[in-house]
Amino acid sequence: MSDYHQSDYPILFEDAEALIVDKPACLPMDTPRKGGESLADHLHNLRLGFQRDPVPVHRLDTDTSGCLLLARNPKALKRFAAAFEAREVEKVYLGIVAGPVAEEAGTIDLALTKISSAEKGWRMIAAKKGKPSVTHWRKLAEVGAMTLVEFRPETGRTHQIRIHAEHGLGHPLVGDPVYGDGKGQAGARRTMLHAFALSLARAGKPPVAATAQMPHDFRALGFEQPGADA
Repeated sequence: MSDYHQSDYPILFEDAEALIVDKPACLPMDTPRKGGESLADHLHNLRLGFQRDPVPVHRLDTDTSGCLLLARNPKALKRFAAAFEAREVEKVYLGIVAGPVAEEAGTIDLALTKISSAEKGWRMIAAKKGKPSVTHWRKLAEVGAMTLVEFRPETGRTHQIRIHAEHGLGHPLVGDPVYGDGKGQAGARRTMLHAFALSLARAGKPPVAATAQMPHDFRALGFEQPGADA
């Protein structure tokens, strides 16, 4: 396991209840079955003077970079988790879609369910009897055949943005090995999805809020950082 470096996990927000860190791409939340490094290995380095390790309130896919909220005590964890459950957290993602997107904006309302097979393992599919899943989106820029899209998920289903891009926009995210053509697509080494911004209101306190800079691999494909109010 590599040594922890603060620059690898920039702190985007910090107070007595919460941290928001910029999770690196390709870093799993938990230790993989085959072994290897994970965010869990570094939580003790994110105590920052507190006695407890902070606890992730939500999850990001291994490939996904950007804003990850951590709670610094059990009471905060309970409140923040309830806010996610009640859809009171504003989340903005940036994704690079592997194809042109004709419309400028819209909403994808497509129920999802999980399936599994011996050949392909588990994945999410669109299904009428699945769990309701809603994503609002807006086209931001085009480079060649690729499109930078802002996603604002209303629900928080597993792989929601990835499968909504494939079915709702007609193309998967660049580099997606499950719903697209796989890694190496357009030179990408991962699924091109970034948790750009996160905001959570609190009664009697300033909101927990942060924006994570667009990562280098997005820029390498020719896209520029959108405004913080993207």
